Amino acid sequence: MPAILNISAYLFTHLADAATLKPALRERAVAAGLKGTILLAEEGINLFLAGDADAVRAFVDALRDDPRFAALTTKESWSDTQPFGRMLVKVKREIIRMDHPTIRPEAGRAPAVDPATLRRWLDAGADDDGREVVLLDTRNAFEVDYGAFAGAVDWRIERFTQFPDAAAAAAADLQGKTVVSYCTGGIRCEKAAIHLREIGVDAYQLDGGILGYFEQVGGAHWNGECFVFDEREALTPELAPR
Repeated sequence: MPAILNISAYLFTHLADAATLKPALRERAVAAGLKGTILLAEEGINLFLAGDADAVRAFVDALRDDPRFAALTTKESWSDTQPFGRMLVKVKREIIRMDHPTIRPEAGRAPAVDPATLRRWLDAGADDDGREVVLLDTRNAFEVDYGAFAGAVDWRIERFTQFPDAAAAAAADLQGKTVVSYCTGGIRCEKAAIHLREIGVDAYQLDGGILGYFEQVGGAHWNGECFVFDEREALTPELAPR
């Protein structure tokens, strides 16, 4: 069994004290021997951590003792070595930058599709109402090049702030279809789905993102690997480092 547990997690939840949380979380993570990155913003938390399994899980459990983080869920994978060089905690304007302040996921999510349902739709070639399913990749172009769902729409964006303009240009082509936005862990596609619905597209997000899909249903309808932002570089559908 590989020795290092890797987790990714995010939660949109209002944090008025992100700057105060920063040193406290870093101190707790360093004391537990963890490495990775925690991003904090008024809109929530986004984290990638690796270390001893008991230490990682204890850190997350302690986070959940704060009612604001009680709903935090994690996606797990394993590695033989520590994929992070240090422990960073940063305060940002957004935990995933879109530059659209009206998009507030903590006020209400877009509808989500679980991995098993998405696989069933893809197997059938349509959703439960017989409508065409369009998979929309919300990641940056270089990430998509590592792997993607078969037939997914890729707008070749270089950064997520370009997504709203790309969506506006393509909105007419998406009318009358069931659009499922997806990304690595769920954070980008959550904002993306909200924005798409605001401009009149019948959009859903893939719950848990690509990593959640790999964990629950494997690599069905997926080609290649999934880029991750650590020294593992990419994961296979078995959640193994390339």
